[in-house]
Amino acid sequence: MASSGVSVAPECIQAFNELKLGKSTKWIIFKISDDWKEIVVEETSTDPDYSKFREKLLSAKSKNKRGEEGMGGRYAVFDVEYEAEGGEGKRSKITFIAWVPDDAPQYPRMMYSSSKDALKRALNGLAADIQANDPDDIEHASVVSRVSKGR
Repeated sequence: MASSGVSVAPECIQAFNELKLGKSTKWIIFKISDDWKEIVVEETSTDPDYSKFREKLLSAKSKNKRGEEGMGGRYAVFDVEYEAEGGEGKRSKITFIAWVPDDAPQYPRMMYSSSKDALKRALNGLAADIQANDPDDIEHASVVSRVSKGR
């Protein structure tokens, strides 16, 4: 359980293990439930198209304490593929992305920031971790650059 009191639903670990072991799933998007008590799976996909994945993050919505909908945060795992330097061939790294846009309302930003570690601890086998607060942070080239450098 996170310091925020948010717990991780078992389905999150199950979906992650399917991505990690089966490799047919390319990405998973997680969200904090509408009652702010649990991290749940919002969507999984076998589509390797990063632009579709990025659009899902950019269009995410969350409700504040008063039930007003605004820009929302999300957690995501993407199996990032890239060409290794020096012609060493393709590599892939399972990458955790915490998407907490600066423009999101204060309560969702606080909850996503303070609950991130609980999900990361539950997902064994993450190779990279990206904290993204701006659309540029989740541009494909930016993500590949950070992942390929091992950050």
